[in-house]
Amino acid sequence: MEKNVDSFLAALASKAPTPGGGGAAALCAAAGIALGNMVGNLTLGKKKYAEAEEDIKALNAKAEKLRADFLALIDADAAAFEPLSRAYGIPKDDPARAEIMEAALTRAAGPPLEIMRRCAEAIGLVREYAAKGSALAVSDAGCAAALLRAAMEAAALNVRINTKSMAGREAAGRMNAEADALLGKYGALAEEIYNNVSGRLS
Repeated sequence: MEKNVDSFLAALASKAPTPGGGGAAALCAAAGIALGNMVGNLTLGKKKYAEAEEDIKALNAKAEKLRADFLALIDADAAAFEPLSRAYGIPKDDPARAEIMEAALTRAAGPPLEIMRRCAEAIGLVREYAAKGSALAVSDAGCAAALLRAAMEAAALNVRINTKSMAGREAAGRMNAEADALLGKYGALAEEIYNNVSGRLS
């Protein structure tokens, strides 16, 4: 994903088929984990947090990898949606349409589900940043949790819009169940982090 923010948002606002909700979710998630990473970088080198130095370095390495993953998922989401966009244009009386649509729907549901998996990992890191990072940057850890929860919720909708139309209900059910489980567990964890940070700032 090499667009700047202005051009990405202009494309998002347009009637072009991509980027869409999945790409927006991935960008939101990238911003969230970047904020966590910032907390880490503001903590390193501070005498008060010397005992957490190695832990923070390890968190930062994971956060940097996740940020790159989220940016790659913007492109992956767009690439997965393009075949589906073309499939919708196949005449309904074409005997090949159903099979092509099913494959395209299944593929399109993949990147947003992967965004959710990565968000779950990122939320786990943010919990550590909030606990071990500089108290002066704790609001940024709370912001990170809020953004990652929003990204996960947005990605879940993008899973659902595809699985809803899939003919293979067993496969659709598996994807929906995983999305629901991720959102239930890690959405709650993100809310817990946010509320904890909010309480520390009261």
